Amino acid sequence: MAASAIAKYSDELAAAAAQAGPSVVTVYARRRIPSSGIYWRDGVVVTAEHTIRREDEIKVALPDGKRVAGQLAGRDPGTDLAVLKLESGKPQVPQFGDPAHLKLANFVLALGRTRSGNLVASAGIIGGIGGEWRTWRGGRIDQSIRLDLELYPGFSGGPLVNVEGKVLGVNTNGLGRGRAVTIPVATVNRTVDELLAKGYIARPYLGVAMQPVAVPENLRAKLKSAPSGGLMVLHVEAGSPAEKAGIVLGDTIVELAGKLALDTENVRELLGSAKVGDSISATVLRAGEPVELSIKLSERPAR
Repeated sequence: MAASAIAKYSDELAAAAAQAGPSVVTVYARRRIPSSGIYWRDGVVVTAEHTIRREDEIKVALPDGKRVAGQLAGRDPGTDLAVLKLESGKPQVPQFGDPAHLKLANFVLALGRTRSGNLVASAGIIGGIGGEWRTWRGGRIDQSIRLDLELYPGFSGGPLVNVEGKVLGVNTNGLGRGRAVTIPVATVNRTVDELLAKGYIARPYLGVAMQPVAVPENLRAKLKSAPSGGLMVLHVEAGSPAEKAGIVLGDTIVELAGKLALDTENVRELLGSAKVGDSISATVLRAGEPVELSIKLSERPAR
């Protein structure tokens, strides 16, 4: 009886892999080990950004074994996603599931394709699940999905698949400091839309180089928040939001958007949740006196 149940479950997993497999491709955009990708929409492949080591002469091996040219439409290190446009070929677009329905310890499959085009799988469970989070590169991920399975070399960029054969997101080990995580469908769709439209993700910036410093006790009394420290401005980029707001070399930023600016991590978190065009308040210490400023955030210009 038990053996029969195990065999049935094994067949269900095989069916799930077979259903999602026709959407999984091999991406040749780096030396030695290629990565995996997903035929996300008509003419569009999604893969892991950290596996794209060259922007020209990218090839994609389709499930039928045919190799076609892939044009890099855009990449975003913040979410570790890259989008390729295919010049020919039309694999199967997968069925998508809703990762919001995932539960801790749900059984899942990670799929990939090898250099030779074989479909491969790694099985495991959902090892951790949570709400929205920010990556160390500033990207906004709608849901935290940590995997308790092995992402073998070449698996990054491939899909996470549930037992029904539906794709829940893109797997990568490039965001979790080596841990396997999944970028959920909602994040992928939002990022793909912007990358196809602009080629990159617009994120706000200040345009200053800063260093944490202590605020002397005699100056703390001049500020309502009485901060113990702030961020001294060491450099201001020409034409940046900071320069336009009036921030100058030597200012010490003690508050941004009504919150203490104790270290650069506080600033990264603030910018991660802000949008291009937002105006934020800033309090700086200049020559021992507090100065109130308003900074209108803009998009970092292309270099």
